[in-house]
Amino acid sequence: MFFALDGFLFAGWVVRIPAIKQQTGASASTLGLALLGVSAGAVITMMLTGRLCRRYGSHAVTVVCGVLLSLSIALPAQTHSATSLGLVLLVFGAAYGGMNVAMNSAAVDLVAALRRPVMPSFHAAFSLGGMIGAGLGGLVAGGLSPATHLFVLTGVGLVVTAAVGPVLLRHPSRSAAPAAPRTPSAPNRRLDGRARRVVLLFGVIALCTAYGEGALADWGALHLEQDLHAHPGLAAAGYSLFALAMTIGRLTGTTLLERLGQTRTLVMGGAIAAAGMLLGALAPATWLALAGFAVTGLGLANIFPVAVSRAGELAGPSGVAAASTLGYGGMLLGPPAIGFLADWSSLPVALTTVALLAAAAAALGYGARNATHT
Repeated sequence: MFFALDGFLFAGWVVRIPAIKQQTGASASTLGLALLGVSAGAVITMMLTGRLCRRYGSHAVTVVCGVLLSLSIALPAQTHSATSLGLVLLVFGAAYGGMNVAMNSAAVDLVAALRRPVMPSFHAAFSLGGMIGAGLGGLVAGGLSPATHLFVLTGVGLVVTAAVGPVLLRHPSRSAAPAAPRTPSAPNRRLDGRARRVVLLFGVIALCTAYGEGALADWGALHLEQDLHAHPGLAAAGYSLFALAMTIGRLTGTTLLERLGQTRTLVMGGAIAAAGMLLGALAPATWLALAGFAVTGLGLANIFPVAVSRAGELAGPSGVAAASTLGYGGMLLGPPAIGFLADWSSLPVALTTVALLAAAAAALGYGARNATHT
């Protein structure tokens, strides 16, 4: 539920970016700078969340961040300049980053307990929430103002957190249990140089693919509306279609991993995403771009969860934090980079960098084959 809530709230914000861009009068580059506020807040918080999880437990940190994320989602619609937008996005990013690291740490503990590669299922919930959030956002885009829409999302987030948060709080996480037995992947395990390099490698793989997810979230709707002249509702549905494809891919991720193994899953996913994004960025028609978005979603679906899960296997929660920070850093730093590239060239050309990094993830995944053993 927290993975789904995270995706739902994030999608609700991104589908209103075109309206808030118009409200603030920001250009593509100044909007990119404002979006950097999300990146800065998230990266700073991610660096601290691992310590908070070790002290208070990942379950408690997840609940607190759920409340903060729900409250901060309403702030962007209250701004009327790029500067004020960047400042409130700093707060939103801090809550978003903390929640992502905390809930991924909790999920890794559950994956270890189940002894099956089910991490994609948790990320499927995030994608499902994103699909619902973007779909509903597209439906209300023409009837509700951004302020009303995001205020409603605040209420939904607080209700969901109040309903499911007590379940997590009743069951302390492994990181909060003082008597937990030490395991080879304990947080205080000293890693050798090779293990650290492998964790870094999987973090870079996560970064390459999360860059694409962040770019499509923040710029996909604007590309469809501005470059292909799609209706605002249809433009918002573009991210919903992308999220639907990711949901389908992640729901089948466990079966895919068990049959193909980690290396083939990484390489195949990166190659498919690269081809799909080239179509999505350069297609001359809206329906072709939407098809490209869907293919990209299928390709990217399982790369991030595989990378984070593998880092967790190697280095425990500290590995999860490192890979998650790099990965979500790519998701959050990608949109500002796209903004600058769009001003320098064009938005379609800027979006082709998503394909380039997806191909890089495929190459790195193949290079990591000796580390994955599959």
